[in-house]
Amino acid sequence: MTKIIIGNYQGTIYPEGSGYVGSIDLEPDGTGQRKRFRRRGKTKEAVKDKLKKFAAEQEVGIKSGKDADKYDVAEAVSDWLTKGTRNLGEGTVVGYQILSDKHLTPQIGAIKLKKLTADDVDEWLDGLTGKLSTRSLQAIHSVLRRAIRQAQVRDKVNRNVADLVDTPKGRPGRPSRALTLAQAKVVIERAGKSPLHAYVIIGLMTGIRTEEARALRWDHVVAWVNDPSGWQPVSAAGFDHKKFAIYVWRSVREGGDTKTEKSRRTLELPTKAASALRELHKRQAVDRLKAGTKWQDHGLVFCTRTGTPLNASNVRRSFRAITTAAGIGEHWTPRELRHSFVSIMSDHGVPIEKIADLVGHKNPTVTGRVYRHQLKPVIAEGATTMNTIFQQTAAKSA
Repeated sequence: MTKIIIGNYQGTIYPEGSGYVGSIDLEPDGTGQRKRFRRRGKTKEAVKDKLKKFAAEQEVGIKSGKDADKYDVAEAVSDWLTKGTRNLGEGTVVGYQILSDKHLTPQIGAIKLKKLTADDVDEWLDGLTGKLSTRSLQAIHSVLRRAIRQAQVRDKVNRNVADLVDTPKGRPGRPSRALTLAQAKVVIERAGKSPLHAYVIIGLMTGIRTEEARALRWDHVVAWVNDPSGWQPVSAAGFDHKKFAIYVWRSVREGGDTKTEKSRRTLELPTKAASALRELHKRQAVDRLKAGTKWQDHGLVFCTRTGTPLNASNVRRSFRAITTAAGIGEHWTPRELRHSFVSIMSDHGVPIEKIADLVGHKNPTVTGRVYRHQLKPVIAEGATTMNTIFQQTAAKSA
């Protein structure tokens, strides 16, 4: 038996069977029991190297042992999705889960977390560039970074190799489109018999986000009562008034908050939008009676026939049916109602500063960046003016 000193630990190496066993004495645990760390190898040097590795990990607080050494990327991601996403919205978590199940776990999930290298992450991400958009690549890379960060906090790995790698660019995603005014009119007409009729009109005529629309409650649909009462919920004041508005103060995000503080806004409703909500209010009263005890009262403006919140996937599917019936194809999404609102406002001369207020952006710069394809290109005005000037100059010279 050979006694050894490795770092701050005392231990021994001794022959056993056809190889050697090495052990290090550890500090007593919480119950006062002394523990030992053991490793086997064919040679003394092989055993000593394993003990040195263990000692080095202990110095930086990394857990060792069979369980820690077997901890792989898939387990780290699963642990993060279970424990590290409590403050994220349900839809966000589901999206991360789908990306992980399809593009992370099958490719690198079996690699032991301690052995994962920056090269492994690089090669994995590069292999996805032809399959995922840049945004999706950023999302899946973020999942891995966060999973390893959580493992670091729990002393299961020393460094976060995913932080050492830049996210590559992916394949171009489908750019969002906007309905023309003529298309918007047809879509509204075709939505007439759909349960989404009012949803489509509100999205198109106010520019609210789909997550804000699905969270809108009747007590946030208000009528202007021409007395000291002022704005009152239509559930109390009714629809026999001339002016209506919506309080865009909620969303389906975790906690019910809007995307940003600036997103909290009050929007006056166009006449057609108010009329659509009036009809929806009547229809919902009928649905409530039909549902009877099955009705679940969440106070939602847009809900199922039993009062429960709308599912985002069902909304997308119903909206595709409307656009198909309108003759513009099925490759449209409800969020493009908001893009259409911005485009129509811009086409009719509404300044970008006012559009930014209407859609709940912090400043016009954000609006310009997000909706650059929908906004009327102001830069073209310079060319138009110069053409006019030089045409006039040429005419005078002639």
